[in-house]
Amino acid sequence: MYIPKHFKIKDEAENFKIMRENSFATLFSIHQGVPFATHLPLLLSEDGSHLSGHFARANPQWKDIENQTVLAVFQGPHSYISPSWYETNQTVPTWNYVAVHVYGEMKLINDEEEIMTDFRKMTEVYEAKKSLYRLEDVDPKIMSNLNKGVQAFKIHISHIEGKAKLSQNHSTERQNRVISHLSKGGNENDRQIARLMKTNLDID
Repeated sequence: MYIPKHFKIKDEAENFKIMRENSFATLFSIHQGVPFATHLPLLLSEDGSHLSGHFARANPQWKDIENQTVLAVFQGPHSYISPSWYETNQTVPTWNYVAVHVYGEMKLINDEEEIMTDFRKMTEVYEAKKSLYRLEDVDPKIMSNLNKGVQAFKIHISHIEGKAKLSQNHSTERQNRVISHLSKGGNENDRQIARLMKTNLDID
């Protein structure tokens, strides 16, 4: 990923935070000689060493992915930035956004106990805290059929790149103008970018 130095996220904890808050990622690999992508949830381990997930077994991407170096893209909030918000019209539109790219080696997982552990973690993350749903309550036959229909995997992380393009290359006055307009925006992406600009991630 192209990252000018003033947009680079230097704090590993910030990268992890973005990955956990935007965990429905895009996973890229090479399948039969060409790029292939799948959109799926990826869970970051507590120690930050690997990502866990699973393909639908009918998805051909997994069939030649073992040991590949793959790329997982975590897309955070993003917003269009209008030149009309600046103090001059002698500039062009741009886009503010946050994204994290993760590279790592793909390992397929076939151990049923390990797969069930990952399923439990996923429901713990995504189910509402007061949810009454428990995997343990699902008929074992149904769970067995589910396991047969997926291919679990782990990505052992080798490199992480984080980028937060938040108008750091503009004056404080211009940044404040952008924050003001985004804060009044009609969608959550605008408001999230405004909040990130206000808190100014650990980026110089």
